[in-house]
Order: sequence, then C-alpha cells, then structure tokens
Amino acid sequence: MPIGSIGPIGMPREVAMRYLLNLAYLLLLALAAPWLIYAAIRTGKYRQGWSAKFWGKVPTRSGDRRCVWLHAVSVGEVNLLKPLLTALEHDYPDVECVISTTTRAGFELAKQKYAPRTVFYCPLDFSWAVSNALRRVRPDLLLLAELELWPNLLAAAKRRGTRVAVVNGRLSEKSWRGYRRIVRWVRGWLQHIDVVGVQNATYADRFESLGLPRERIAITGSVKFDGAQSDRENLTTRRLADLARIDPNDWVFLAGSTQNPEESLALEAFQRVREAHPELRLVLVPRHPERFDEVARMLERSGVDWERRSSLSVPVAGDGPRPEAKKPPRVLLVDTVGELGAWWGTARLAFVGGSMGSRGGQNMIEPAAYGATLSFGPNTQNFRDVVSMLLAEKAATVVRNGPDLEAWLRRMLTDRDEATAQGERARSLVLAQQGATRRTLDLLRPLLDPPSSATREDASQRDGRAA
Repeated sequence: MPIGSIGPIGMPREVAMRYLLNLAYLLLLALAAPWLIYAAIRTGKYRQGWSAKFWGKVPTRSGDRRCVWLHAVSVGEVNLLKPLLTALEHDYPDVECVISTTTRAGFELAKQKYAPRTVFYCPLDFSWAVSNALRRVRPDLLLLAELELWPNLLAAAKRRGTRVAVVNGRLSEKSWRGYRRIVRWVRGWLQHIDVVGVQNATYADRFESLGLPRERIAITGSVKFDGAQSDRENLTTRRLADLARIDPNDWVFLAGSTQNPEESLALEAFQRVREAHPELRLVLVPRHPERFDEVARMLERSGVDWERRSSLSVPVAGDGPRPEAKKPPRVLLVDTVGELGAWWGTARLAFVGGSMGSRGGQNMIEPAAYGATLSFGPNTQNFRDVVSMLLAEKAATVVRNGPDLEAWLRRMLTDRDEATAQGERARSLVLAQQGATRRTLDLLRPLLDPPSSATREDASQRDGRAA
C-alpha cells in the first residue's frame, strides 16, 4: 500500500478520514445541541426524522427495479426536481425514483408533491448513517440537486457501486472560496462524483478549479427555468384567485419568500400608496413557516384589514361551493407551504424576498415566467446569473430599501404600460432559457445503464464491510 494512502496509526487514509469526520460531526452536533433543543421547543423544527438522520433508518426498498435516489435540501430544490423527475420517469419507466430532503418544510412539500413515491429525511453525514441508508435504498444512481458535498455519503455511494451526479449545479463565490481553503480534501471528495451538470460557465470553472476533471463537467443551464409555469390560467392559480376573491381589475402586489424585515417594508409601502390606488391588494408569503405567526402579529398591530390563507373557507383541491360574495380584505397572509409558485400567477407586481439581508436572494424565475413586474433587493448573489440576465433585458428593478420599494410600487402603478412591458420582457427571457431538463437527462443517460452483475456483487461486498 502506498505511503500516501496511510493515515493515523497505520490506518488507510479513507478509513482515517471517515473516523475523523464522524468525530468532527459529533463535536459540532454536541455544540449545536442547546440551540437545536431550543428551536425544537420554540418552533417545532428539528423534531422529526432523527432515526433516519442519525441512524440511516430510511424506508427499505423492496423489489429489484433500478433506482434513482434524488436528494433536495429544502423547498426550492424540491420544486426544481419536478421537470427532471417527470422527464426521467417518462424516458425510463422501469426506474423507481425515491426522494430525500433535509428540512421539515422540504419533507412536507415533497410528501405532498410527489406522492406516492417514497420520501424520507436524508441521513446526516455519519458513516454508519449513510451506509445504512444506502443498503436500505439500494440506488443505482444518486442525484444531488445544486450542490451537496457530504464526503461520507459520496464515499459510501462509491463503495457500493452507486453512480453519483450533481444536477442543476451551482457554486456560489462564497462557497467556492470556502472550499478552496480545504481544496486538498475537496479534490478527493469530488473524485467520487461521476458528472456535474452546471448552470453556467462560471460554475463550471469553479468546479474545475477545485479538482473536478473538466470532462466530468457539462453546462446544462438551469432546470428552474423549465419548471416555471407561465400560464396564469393554470388550474391551481385560478382556484387560488377564486379562493382569495381576486377580481380581474385588482392589482396584486405579492411579496414572496420574504424574511424579516421584508414583510414590514412591503406593508409600509402598500399602506402609503393604497389610498391613491384602491385596486391594490397585498399578498405576503414568508419564506419560513415558523414565521407565519410573527407576521400575523405584525399585521394585527398595523390595523389593516387582513386574513390568513388557512382561514379561507374552500380548500384549493376541493370542488365545494364558492365563498360568499363579500368584499375581501386587502391584505392576505399565505400561511401554507408549497403554494407560492401558483400564487405568483395572481401577481401583477412582485417583490422577491431574501434579498434585503444576507441570505442572497430567492428564486425570481417563477414570477418572471408569469410576466409579473419584478423587483428584489440588492443582495441576490445566489441568483447572480439570473439577475444579470433580467437587468440586461430591463425586466426587473433593484430596490435597496423601504423608500425604494415604495417609489417602485408607486411608479409602476402610475405607468401601467411600462409595468406591463417589463413583465413581458421577463416572461420572454424565461421562455427563451428553457431546455435544461432535456440537456440534463442526456448527460445522465450513460449513468442510467445498469452495471454488470459482477460489478454490483463486488460493490455489495465492499459495502457490507463498510461502517
């Protein structure tokens, strides 16, 4: 055995790394335990899925069908899987697809969106947890949405002969700089990945600089463009509009995927202009479910006429009687998960949250696809390429603070022709960018070929020795 492959106390380097990672994770978990317990008690987060997360006790897959395990961290990644999952199952009807998530919101949305497929919490990156999960699921291909570099998971997948791919890959400048500090280790982790489909050339260059061979990288574009609905008359949006009693003459101002203090900024802007524009309605959709009650208390203190989405009398999926014909409140708080994509279809004016603070922005493709007049804050580094395209086409406006948001809202309500033109430019841009799903599936085709029985038997034996 080469000296370079020997770790502490004569241990093979891969085994030593496994132990060191497990120890580091345990220390981090111990340090985070007080905060996790506090969050679990106060907000209900982190209460579910611990047998899957810590021990890898995910549902055991039965049968001998080939399997693709798709992993999506949270709500955004869960949503972007839809076009790829649909195309995958269409082209490979013999393949069974299972889906894992990390967050509670992502798990609940995936259960709702992708039933009856198997959905489970992804194990934490402890060697025993990921090995146990892989034994139970027995995937032929592991697909990681956008980027999830968990070294024990990647190594365990390779030991058992599972192919690994990153789809819709992106590597922000912040993440890239962080990985470069430990590039010696990252280079080894990346060798376990068979292919990476990235959104643009910048991300391709960053992956290559970390040690991923260029021949394993392909520029496929963003699947998010393909998943964007552009028809405002789609059934879900129409049902939501009927449920909220939105009139065709209403101008809906929707602030979506918001974080503190973006809801209060949107509310203040709305209150200042609504007297001159009685047709204006405000819809608030906070990013995180645990903030629904916080935003509700803010609305209660403001004195505005408002209601909760959850209090509306007819469920979206129902075919019951229409709500009573009465004047609806001018402000709606959407306190449900997984509906934002359809709510964007009701908006004439849209503010995309997560962009006034340090989060780096949220997905602005969905409102753009509907032709909404678009705005967002200055901090959108997570969607830098999309923002650049929108701004180059004069299809969006950057608002830097509350006064900017108010001025933009007032200007768009005054100059409706310009508002409509901006929205149409945004919609045209999204439609022109579509096609990433097909390019991604073409990239994955070589990985979907089943390995030989000898290769699978050998991988299974190696996996049985791993812990």
